[in-house]
Amino acid sequence: MTTTSPSLNRNRLFVASCVALITTAMTFAIRANILNKLGEDFKLDNFEVGLCAGTAFWGFTLAMIFGGFLVDRLGMKLLIWLAFSGHLIGIGLTMVATGFWSLFISTLFVGIANGMVEAACNPMVASMFPDNKTTMLNRFHLWFPGGIVIGGLTGYLIEKELNLTWEWQMAAILLPALTYGALFLGQTFIKTERVTSGVSEGSMLKACLSPLFLVMVFCMLLTSATELGTGQWINVLLEKQVSNPILVLVFISGIMALGRGFAGTMVHSLAPTGMLLFSAIFSAIGLVLLGSGYVWLGAAVFAVGVCYFWPTMIGFVSEYIPQSGALGMSIMGGAGMLSVSIVLPFMGSLYASNKEKALSTLKTGADVDMAALADQAGLLAGQTTLTEVALLPVVLGVIFAILYFSRKSISAGTNH
Repeated sequence: MTTTSPSLNRNRLFVASCVALITTAMTFAIRANILNKLGEDFKLDNFEVGLCAGTAFWGFTLAMIFGGFLVDRLGMKLLIWLAFSGHLIGIGLTMVATGFWSLFISTLFVGIANGMVEAACNPMVASMFPDNKTTMLNRFHLWFPGGIVIGGLTGYLIEKELNLTWEWQMAAILLPALTYGALFLGQTFIKTERVTSGVSEGSMLKACLSPLFLVMVFCMLLTSATELGTGQWINVLLEKQVSNPILVLVFISGIMALGRGFAGTMVHSLAPTGMLLFSAIFSAIGLVLLGSGYVWLGAAVFAVGVCYFWPTMIGFVSEYIPQSGALGMSIMGGAGMLSVSIVLPFMGSLYASNKEKALSTLKTGADVDMAALADQAGLLAGQTTLTEVALLPVVLGVIFAILYFSRKSISAGTNH
């Protein structure tokens, strides 16, 4: 039965949560668009750039894990205002950064703010719509790719059309941040589903250590690396294939937003396990196509694949392991972001290594055009890296196939 309260404005809370997620997504899109600029301005190599970008992800992880514990005890309101403060501080400090450490610290603030948004809003949506969790979580999370579209187009407009510096791109994130702060102001917040249903903390912790939950945490590491790791490096990996690679990210995110908007139909047809298997297959095919030079076709297939990963993973845990509560959802989200914080510098090093190999292969004589050679090496390195990343959804496909058919056989046995 859906939770209601005379003083609870579910529509406003849901809209405010979506705008907060747009803010989070814009930090991802704009950071992806300015990674090269940051490296040039602060004289950082690819590994250092990856470390700075990765800070947002493990900052997100810390916030989600601690937030998962705090949200039941202290409520969602505190976490929302911690997120709001972190966004304002992090964006401001990024705009006045002077080098590696100032960029590192400012990005950490943004990451913590992003994590607090998810730590508060995931259980908020699940608690407000207990009879329709996976569908509503997908509708909420459509605003992550939706925010990527907004952030990507904003970054493109500021950089290419207005010829302004990257600091202006960061400043643009303040608009949705101030908007969600205004929408949440003065609102009554719902209690988490675990608190209202009376599930003990001991039962919650036990559920978070169950074999199924641990398997899903492992899968979350791979789904997040597939989606967000690729997204953060997309500018670099495709810069020698298309003139404006940020528009490829916008294209991918637009398809993802549309897909999540129709998640209800997919949930009804495939169930969460079927959706996850579908996602793994299409993600792998999309990455192989991207690595083969079919940029727009590969981007479309990849987008259809990664579209349902994040919200369906969280929805699966909320539906099939409900005793895990807000902590379970936070651990899932935290694991996903921790994975990306690890994979970002790794992908940077992998790309650099592939580029070196390509250079050594292409360099055949003394009289070579080094600029053309570097471009060709960058093209081959980007394609090779994308193809290698496709191994992640292949592994996921095997795990999700086992999960899908095992649950299908259990369901068939129950019906008999």
